[in-house]
Amino acid sequence: MSTRPPNHHGDITKTSSVNMTTMTTTKTKAAAKAGPNAAPKQKTQMHRRSRTGCYTCRLRRKKCDEGSPMCTACKHLGLCCEYKRPMWWSNNDARRKHKDDIKMIIKRKKLSEKSSHTIQTSINTPPGLSHSLPTSATFSDPLDRNRSASIDSHFGFNFNSPQHGQDFTPFATPQINLNGGEFIFPPFSPYEIDMKTERQIFINDVPTLRESTVSTFSTYQTPPPPGTILPSFPLEGEWTEQVFSERRESLAEETFNANFFDFACDPAMASSQVAIELDEGDQKLLDHFVQHVLPTIFPILESNQHGSISSELVLPSLANNKGYLHCCLSIAAQHFKSTTGIQSEEIDNDIMRHRYATITWLCEALNRDENHQPILDATLGLIFFQCIVGRPDDTLPDIPWHQHFQAVVSLVQKLDLAGLVSDITKPLAHTPFNMTLTSWIDILGATMLGSSPLFAHTYRNKHLSINNHSLGLRELMGCEDRVMYLISEIACLESLKNQGMDDITLCQHVRGLGDEISNTEINEGTLVEPYNANGTLSPKQLSKNITAAFRLAARIYLCSLVPGFYPAQPSCMGLVEKLTAVLQLIPSGVNGYDRSLTWVYLIGGSVSVPGSSFRDFFENRVAQLGDVANSGSFGRMTVLLREVWLQYEAILAAAEAAAGTSSSSEAPQQQQQVNAHYVRWREVMQIKGWDYLLI
Repeated sequence: MSTRPPNHHGDITKTSSVNMTTMTTTKTKAAAKAGPNAAPKQKTQMHRRSRTGCYTCRLRRKKCDEGSPMCTACKHLGLCCEYKRPMWWSNNDARRKHKDDIKMIIKRKKLSEKSSHTIQTSINTPPGLSHSLPTSATFSDPLDRNRSASIDSHFGFNFNSPQHGQDFTPFATPQINLNGGEFIFPPFSPYEIDMKTERQIFINDVPTLRESTVSTFSTYQTPPPPGTILPSFPLEGEWTEQVFSERRESLAEETFNANFFDFACDPAMASSQVAIELDEGDQKLLDHFVQHVLPTIFPILESNQHGSISSELVLPSLANNKGYLHCCLSIAAQHFKSTTGIQSEEIDNDIMRHRYATITWLCEALNRDENHQPILDATLGLIFFQCIVGRPDDTLPDIPWHQHFQAVVSLVQKLDLAGLVSDITKPLAHTPFNMTLTSWIDILGATMLGSSPLFAHTYRNKHLSINNHSLGLRELMGCEDRVMYLISEIACLESLKNQGMDDITLCQHVRGLGDEISNTEINEGTLVEPYNANGTLSPKQLSKNITAAFRLAARIYLCSLVPGFYPAQPSCMGLVEKLTAVLQLIPSGVNGYDRSLTWVYLIGGSVSVPGSSFRDFFENRVAQLGDVANSGSFGRMTVLLREVWLQYEAILAAAEAAAGTSSSSEAPQQQQQVNAHYVRWREVMQIKGWDYLLI
């Protein structure tokens, strides 16, 4: 496919032909200007426009490399790559709207790249002739249009970052409150202004260097009308400290390492074309998986790596791993069934057909006992993908997750992944992704079963390690690794309690683990909304908030092991209220991260008492998720919590009825009986026959 070369002079060449474009090359123009004696070249280039590129690139009028299932341009920009004629292509209004949406996505990506580049440039760039960053006229980066900090100033100011709270807002339109005489600054839509500056340097009256810069000023509020009296600045000391603290916080923001994980696939395959031959029905399931299921699998990791999971792990595995492909097609059919509400024998057949094909492939591969990495990928997919799709009332037969996990443990041992991550003499440059995912399932899955994690010894060694403590759990699911290791220790303690540990020894271990949890809170700082000053998501702050939520849930889980524990204790109610306050700092809705906190909601909600703020908050979050709240682990957790609350309220109602017919001397004894028989969520699962993995 050929494209028209850029026309820097702004001329637009119109042609009457649809398929052929004729234009004079730049070299011909240069030859014509070389001199009067030079013979002008009359050769023209004939370009043939391809008709097989994706419709997204055709809409953008860009060259498409026709990669499958996604071309390089769409994969880089995070756009939806469509080779089949989409519905919006036939409608001019829909096509125009789709093009505007694509422009907005590209604009956000460029602004994100510019903001990250500005921080690096402000630190490393030596003093030069200009105090503004050069544009494409003087520098190779065409996206660089930010204004940098003044070189001779001690403090920088980010013109792309709006001020909040009591900050000075010169671009806010004031409105007078007639009652109090105060100014009110309502929010407005964001806007940008590009200012171009040209300068010429003369040496002995001879022009030498010509520079051209463009500075972009953006704000989230419109400028004031002429004649508006603006509020006064804060005091000099307050303003200086505010700007300094904002700059220090922005520079302290950790940049996520996109190469943190080892996805155990061919590096060349991650960027090459992926071609999968399927029939029409399975191709629709694959498209549904890529478009609707894949973006929801690892939301925390995707918010940092921006599509690396699909390009480096999932897509290569779909092309090379038959068991993994059948697993994803089965998951896609389940997701399609739950989201559309279609109950048909055909979709159930698709689910069971691909599920059976996956199990058959795994059994044959395990019998061969070779090439263990693809087998581990498919088995982990069978376990984890079920946490994303399906409804609690789905009655199709399936193998319990913990039986699949036995195969995972065997494969991890054959690959010696636990030994590789624990070896302090040879630290790994990249953490094996499958070991991180296995650890996540192992730790929280052990709390589902009331047993010890199978790799608890590995987590204990990592927790005690000084220089090699990370397993990548923070990068994968948001919670700090050390907090997850302590949850593993609490699960081990619960297993020992079930085996008959005496109460004195149990309480000693509970106190010791409580101190360890407190040690993870050192230098954590105040929790705030996980957004930067310019409105973008802050991965570092989001991780802090998620870690705080898991930490409080771990404390509740630990306290529940103490003999005589019951939810109405003041200490337990206080922890639940603190957890509710922290969860309010987690983004909500379909694009939020509530579904990544299923285990946290389970632990906190199972001990919440009637009338607590947690229950109202939880129902509000469920309403914001909409129909998505009924699917996957979050939907199963919601059903479990409501069943626990229903049974607990039935116990309280029975106790109140008994209290009305008994004497006052028997009331304390009845209250003790109620406290001793509070409803435990794991017992409800066992009674109902629910074998859930709620992570």
